[in-house]
Parts: sequence; structure tokens; C-alpha cells
Amino acid sequence: MEEGKEIREKWLHVRLSSQESAELNKLFKASAERYLSDFARKKLLGKPVLVATRNASQDGLIEQLAGLRTELSRLGTNYNQAVKKLHAVSRIKDFEHWLVAYELDRRKLLSQVEQAGLVIADLAEQWSQ
Repeated sequence: MEEGKEIREKWLHVRLSSQESAELNKLFKASAERYLSDFARKKLLGKPVLVATRNASQDGLIEQLAGLRTELSRLGTNYNQAVKKLHAVSRIKDFEHWLVAYELDRRKLLSQVEQAGLVIADLAEQWSQ
């Protein structure tokens, strides 16, 4: 056991109505606490509870950034596979096919990077206002 960690050996049993329980759970879910017992203990002892806040106006940007991250990851994987194939090419015809595929992937990647830059610029502009 870790030194300095307080052992909690006492139990407190509390009965709540359905409405009280629902209210407690609502407050708990709005907090940043991971466990209901920690949340209830802090409330009972009058200690501060961190409340999780979310900026709903940024949801669209977050979704766009997540989509861009996924697409960039896919393109990066395709690029790595293409480079591995380049090292394994044994015929000129295979090399020509790889070059065409590489060029398409490169264009997609550059397009996605440009889109990511635009989204990040929008996000920075919104945060600076």
C-alpha cells in the first residue's frame, strides 16, 4: 500500500428517493470526477468539485478535425505501403503503376493538408475573438 494514502474503512449508507438519485447522478455526470463515491464524498465534505465544461460551438470544428485526422492517417498508411512496394519493385511496368498510384495519393494528401490548414485557421480565428 502507498504511504500517506488514507484508508477509508468507514461506510455511510444513504437512502435517496428516485428524484434525489437522478439529481445526484445528473450532477455527477456534469462533473469531472471519475467515481460517484469520490463526487459524493467531496459534496458531503464541502470540498470543491471540478465541473466539466464543453464549448458546443466548437463541435463542428472538432468533428472536421477528427475526420481530417482519420483521412490523413489513411493517406499516410497508403504512402508507407507505396514506399515499401517501391523497394520491392522488380519490373519497370510495376514501377510505372506505382508512380501513378503515388501521384494520386500525393495529391490527396496535399489536399487534406490544405483543408486541415484552413480548419485550423478558422479555429484559431474563432478562439482569438
